[in-house]
Amino acid sequence: MPRAGLTPDLVVDHALGLIDDQGPEALTLAGVALRAKVAAPSLYKHVPGGLGGLRRLVAIRVTADLAARLRQATEGLRGDAAVDALLRAYHGYAIEYPHRYAALPQSPSGTDPELIDAATALVGAIFRVLEDYGIAESEAVHATRTVRALAHGFASLTIAGAFQLREDLGVTQQRLIGLLTSGLRSWPDGA
Repeated sequence: MPRAGLTPDLVVDHALGLIDDQGPEALTLAGVALRAKVAAPSLYKHVPGGLGGLRRLVAIRVTADLAARLRQATEGLRGDAAVDALLRAYHGYAIEYPHRYAALPQSPSGTDPELIDAATALVGAIFRVLEDYGIAESEAVHATRTVRALAHGFASLTIAGAFQLREDLGVTQQRLIGLLTSGLRSWPDGA
């Protein structure tokens, strides 16, 4: 019988705490069990599939959390203001949780409906922001890929410490957002 008070969500909470402290490579059942103050075999009662199942649940949670952050940041905003908020929220999440961000699957498996739903919500947040530009159909896919590539690249390079020159990174981010919004306003088949 599962330990009272321990649920799959709490196991994922402990896994994320471990990832936050030590990085995604530190994720083990033994490490999570130690944080949860249970024996490692007892985690199997809460997480089917052992370590692989736990990694799956972490991927779903991180993807869903980022999607929720993007939706919340852009709620009620339109056009350039929504793009600005989306990119800042994306970057903010990655900087706040760099190890969780490293656990974010960039190409989720097409056979896991829960992970696909979370990934669809994440990409859907970008599609919704782009609707204000009148970009539709296949051009919306190209524009969404552009936004995602820009957001991921800037976040990844920041996390890696690639921006060492003394100029303010916030100014660089503002310039990047300006280039993107200008490009979206003149996107082929846009409004």
